[in-house]
Amino acid sequence: MAGVLITGANGHLGRRLINALHGKVPLRAAVRSPRAAAQLDGFPGLEVVQVDYNDVQSMTAAVQGMSAVVHLVGILKEGAGNSYELAHEQTCATLCAALDGRRDEVAVAYVSILGSTVDSANACLRSKGAAEEILLGSFAKATVLQVPMVLGEGDYAARSLAVRARKARSFGFRMDSLEQPIYAGDVTQALQAATVGAYGRVLLGGPEVLSRRALVQRAAAVLGRQTRVISLPVGLGMALAAVLERISANPPVTRAMLGVLDHDDDAPSEAAASALGITLTPLDEMLRRTVSG
Repeated sequence: MAGVLITGANGHLGRRLINALHGKVPLRAAVRSPRAAAQLDGFPGLEVVQVDYNDVQSMTAAVQGMSAVVHLVGILKEGAGNSYELAHEQTCATLCAALDGRRDEVAVAYVSILGSTVDSANACLRSKGAAEEILLGSFAKATVLQVPMVLGEGDYAARSLAVRARKARSFGFRMDSLEQPIYAGDVTQALQAATVGAYGRVLLGGPEVLSRRALVQRAAAVLGRQTRVISLPVGLGMALAAVLERISANPPVTRAMLGVLDHDDDAPSEAAASALGITLTPLDEMLRRTVSG
């Protein structure tokens, strides 16, 4: 293999993938800034490049000599100067332009969100769906992994779940919505497979589907605790988010973000996992690894 480029390499999945591949194949890690590059100091000898994901010349230099690209760039919440279109569709279009002439040779893997479609009513899921179509329609060896909540050691989702599970009473919006958490290590293995194969669009959730209420309670049980889960109407959260969007250029939560989090996840994943050559980590083992720290 000539080499693997990982974009958004300083994120949790990016660092896990680097750890899995470091020393096994030539790696190039792409990040936006010196601050992001500093997060990769723990990997001696790793080639780190600073790029503009929306600039064709910058990306052309980054993909030079690479036989695979794992594209991990994306946002859950829009902010000032960073829209869904720029973060999703535009970065994928730039990658296509950067690989013009080599689109039949280079394997491209992209992490998307379960439920993403071009006709979704949710702006984030619609944008992710459009980005998927750009890549699947441009590359002969493309893999799009649609994943739900990803739980990994030390990541935001796991920390948030642990905080909820440790409380005597845990509040949340529509706690009967369905979750299908998947272990970050399983996603990393799937991405490794995608660097040497082409799987198309893959819906890859965890081994169990349960309500958000039940997930918090399972996490509490793993911690040897009990919690009373209190569900709030999601409309209340949407109303609060609407107010925050009006008064802040960079609100802490938006309606689109809440819509993604509120989405019901229920994907048949065993066949997809088998095709990728991975075994899904059982939920309780996943929780022991990620919320007990």
